[in-house]
Amino acid sequence: MAVIGIRWLDQLENMLAPYPMAYPVVVLAALLLVAWLANFITKRILLRGLRKVIERISGPDRNGKQPLRVIARLANIVPSVVIAAGLAIVPELPPGLVKGLQALCHAWTVLTIALAVSHALDVFNQFYERRPDARNKPIKGYLQVAKIVVYALAGLSIVATLFGVKLLHVLTGLGAATAVFMLIFQDTILSLVASVQISGDGRVRIGDWIEMPSQNADGDVIDIALHTVTVQNWDKTVTSIPTKKLVTESFKNWRGMQEAGGRRIKRSIYLDQHSVRFLDDGLRPRIYQFALLHDYLAGKREELGQWNAKVAERYPEPVNSRRLTNLGTFRAYVERYLRNHPQIHQDMTLLVRQMAPTEHGLPLEIYCFTASTAWGDYEATQSDIFDHLLAILPEFGLRVFQQSSDAMFMGLQRAQEATDA
Repeated sequence: MAVIGIRWLDQLENMLAPYPMAYPVVVLAALLLVAWLANFITKRILLRGLRKVIERISGPDRNGKQPLRVIARLANIVPSVVIAAGLAIVPELPPGLVKGLQALCHAWTVLTIALAVSHALDVFNQFYERRPDARNKPIKGYLQVAKIVVYALAGLSIVATLFGVKLLHVLTGLGAATAVFMLIFQDTILSLVASVQISGDGRVRIGDWIEMPSQNADGDVIDIALHTVTVQNWDKTVTSIPTKKLVTESFKNWRGMQEAGGRRIKRSIYLDQHSVRFLDDGLRPRIYQFALLHDYLAGKREELGQWNAKVAERYPEPVNSRRLTNLGTFRAYVERYLRNHPQIHQDMTLLVRQMAPTEHGLPLEIYCFTASTAWGDYEATQSDIFDHLLAILPEFGLRVFQQSSDAMFMGLQRAQEATDA
């Protein structure tokens, strides 16, 4: 077959001998035509056949087009290989031009392979992210480092090919420029180290709710890359945090709360201290009707009765006796109310404590955890609890402390003016 081809070329050369440059042009055009046909056959026939085979094996819904895109990129090598091999048989071309064109073909081949490898890494990452544990151990940062290495080697290989030197010599010459490269790629190196630490200790994972005020980030982590961690804030804005910041600066990760299954309520009711008093005959009948306080009041009645009986023998004055207060009884009511609330996590810390008095009143702090970590459920539970407590305060003779404004005095003034009129 090769002999027939050579004879045909000899006959064509003899036939075009009267026309200068006609034979080289025809051979060059034939070479380009062969390269186009090779590309057409590879992409339109071989790849289509391969796609049908993959669909028969894995089914049409298995998304087998991703690997085929990598092969399609590699198919672009075929024309450059054909042209590089065929330039040697084109007559009357200067050797320098042939060498330069072959170098360009080789450079195109290297670049195509680098792009195909890069796309293959993207495809691998897509398949890896389908695993259930992918969000805990993301590999996107490592793959980006691999891409940088591939592109760097491809660039050095292209330079070596175009200048006609060996790649080993180029790599050897780079040893003297290591310090410069360290300076140029210092952010990449720091980001790589940070990515390894983040992936190793699991301090940040995709889907975590993190809060980092220094970077104006408060939301869910949606992507972890080599240089940045992307956070979608609750207002639907997106914040990109440098990966190294998550190692060098502090931030809050709410994953522990979500894994524990309870979200903390820590809020105070500020009481007017002037409303705190002992239980008198006016309050006692109402308070004794609360079912939640039945056991508490019965126990207190027995305890105080025994104490007061002992003290009364020596100090009969009423001031020496112990008595219930409306604040202490209300605190006991709040604790029992939370103990019986279906949306409060009973296996976690639950406190109702009195804090130090302030200029804003006497804080009675509620410290507990909701049974649901969902934001909406948490806010609804918290609001329902404080709605109830604020509404039932007057039953204990207590008042909420609230700084007055001039609205009350304005109302009194208008009422006085109306009376005078």
